Amino acid sequence: MKSEFVVIFIVLFSVITFSQNKKIKDPKTKAPMLIGEIDRTAFQDSVFSWWFNSEYNMYEVDTSSVQVEKDKINNYDLTLVMGTWCSDTRREVPRLFKILDYLNYPIDKLKIYAVDRSKKGLSGEIDSLKIQRVPTIIFNKNNKETGRIIEGPTETIEKDIVKIITKK
Repeated sequence: MKSEFVVIFIVLFSVITFSQNKKIKDPKTKAPMLIGEIDRTAFQDSVFSWWFNSEYNMYEVDTSSVQVEKDKINNYDLTLVMGTWCSDTRREVPRLFKILDYLNYPIDKLKIYAVDRSKKGLSGEIDSLKIQRVPTIIFNKNNKETGRIIEGPTETIEKDIVKIITKK
């Protein structure tokens, strides 16, 4: 009986300690916000799913803009820095995911970091990225940054993606 308790405690401790998708309380609104490295499942938490799913489902991908480059984006690693408290994030991130889904982009090539209102992560993991606005989508090819979409696209996300991945 004692050994079963120890095993259960270790399993629960591991899940709590090592789980992604950490939430903290927003000091401004007192609402939960994501912080640190997260994964896509975080957006299905009821706190965030209302805005994520709504925008994702309503958005129509401009397939004609990205069709030609469908395979090229797989050569890039993407880093997304976002704040769940930010209206630009709530608009652009679901759209980005819809586009990436359309392109069959490998989700394991996408790192997602949630930041607080001062653009800080959980443990300094994004400090070197010099984030000033969110969301910021960073494109890396061969471990070298090739472009960013900051706060919102210049034209559309699709057209901005194509400009970044077709640079010579």
